[in-house]
Formats: sequence, structure tokens, C-alpha cells
Amino acid sequence: MTQTLPSPAAVPQPDPARPSPERLFAPLVKGAAQAITDYRMIEQGDRVMVCLSGGKDSYTLLDILLDLQRRAPIDFEVVAVNLDQGQPGFPKHVLPEYLTQLGVPFHILTEDTYSIVKEKTPEGKTTCALCSRLRRGILYRHAREIGATKIALGHHREDILETLFMNLFFGARLKAMPPKLQSDDGTNVVIRPLAYLAERDIERYAAAKGFPIIPCNLCGSQENLQRKVVGEMLAGWEREHPGRLQNVLRGLTRVTPSHLLDRDLFDFASLSVQPAEGDKGFDAEEYPEREFLAGLSEMQMLG
Repeated sequence: MTQTLPSPAAVPQPDPARPSPERLFAPLVKGAAQAITDYRMIEQGDRVMVCLSGGKDSYTLLDILLDLQRRAPIDFEVVAVNLDQGQPGFPKHVLPEYLTQLGVPFHILTEDTYSIVKEKTPEGKTTCALCSRLRRGILYRHAREIGATKIALGHHREDILETLFMNLFFGARLKAMPPKLQSDDGTNVVIRPLAYLAERDIERYAAAKGFPIIPCNLCGSQENLQRKVVGEMLAGWEREHPGRLQNVLRGLTRVTPSHLLDRDLFDFASLSVQPAEGDKGFDAEEYPEREFLAGLSEMQMLG
């Protein structure tokens, strides 16, 4: 299903008792614009496919990209895409009505991945890995079909940090979620414009806007996810030490390979003492007797 309406109409009315969405929106746009600039996420002539799930993050992402599309010094297209995965009770009308009112070009894809995930996932195991793999394949394929040059996802700061610690705690890998990523086959580029944004700021904006949130019946229904445990750990850190999460995120941009332990990342084996220029006092090749005498003197002292 594809629809394009050029004239925006009324969108869901925000609750007047909540903070002004305009006031909450400005810092979000500023942070996203900085991430887009830092990682050169969007360029002249891009066609950006925004993956809209019906959650607070993707709604916010769409708002930010539409705002930047109007004000940025470059021209780029925005097209929204939602994947209907066949979840029972999924409100099929919500996103088409919302996007039609907003005047945004959109595609609704229908693939029953829900049944596959439920069938293939053993009882008590998490569904996230298989679900995300199936969803990613469908979205990648559709991006190629419509000529999208970038695929925009709504992952924010906490998503990136949760991934970092999930990989560290359970996978023994120092690996996070990059702001910009090329697919393995090189045919898609994924961008995460919300990479610098805190989840709480997105939540406040989404509440003020009154987005028609659609809950997920797969990952959203699993209470014992390790990711949730890690998320609670990060939230606790931020409550007790405000600013800690921002420091961790900043640390990911200031990596010192020589102070880690990855032998593929840094050539530790080649490290050796280099004599100071002009200092031949301990050069064993030119003064072998000095090395011998120094060793002999040390042995006498120990004896």
C-alpha cells in the first residue's frame, strides 16, 4: 500500500495539561542534527526510509526528519514504512490514518513474521533475535525496491548503551550500536539520528504530542529480558549519578586502542624500548661490553 498526500492536515491533539511539545522538541532537533552532521548521515538527494513501528522513538524520529527536511540547506526525501508483522490485535488503521493526516508518503508492508517467530522460538526463550532478523531482511529488501539510499531507525542513547553492556556481559565483546552502518552486502546504509538523545527526553516529547502508540505483543510482552535488566541498571546509574550515561556514550567516541587488550586492533607484539636519540649508552649492538658489565654488576649486587 502506497499513498502520498501533499497537504498536511490535522494531527492528534496534544493534552493541554502536558508541557509544550515545541519547547521539548527544540533540543531533540539540535541533538539529532548534531549526530547527523558528525556522522554525515544524510546528504544531498538522499531518499530516507523512516522505519515507523508505532512506538515513541520512531514517531519522534519522523517528526525530527520532517522538521530538518523543511529547514536543512540540502534537499532530501522522507518516506515512512511500517511492517505489519501479523500480530494478533494489531490496529491496522492507526498508522495509515496518522500518516495520511500528516501528509507523509508511506508504505505499509504485510508479512506474517509473528507466526514464524512464535513457531520457531522455544517456550521461555526470547523472540527478539529472530524477530529482528526477519524484520531487518524485509525492510532491507523494500529499501532497495523503492530506491532508498538511507534507512533511518529510531534507536536512542540508551539503546546504544544497552547494546554495549549486553555484548560485554553476555557476549564478551566490546561492541555497541553504530550511528551509521553499511549492511554486509553493501546495498543498504542504516542511520540512527537519535543516537545522542536520552530516552527520557523522547518520552516527554512523545507524551506531550500524544502520539497514537502501538504496543508490541512480542518483545513488549517479555518481562525477563536481559536487555530490560541492563536497562534498569543504566537507569539506576543515571538516577544516582546524573550524567554518567552521557559520559559512557562520550567514551565510545574517544577510544584509545593501545589501552585495551585487542591484539588485532593494536600491534602490542611490536612494542619495544627505543633508545633516546644520541643515547648510545645502552645500545647492545654497538656497546656489547657495557650490557655485559651492567649485567655482571647486577649479579654481584644480588649475590
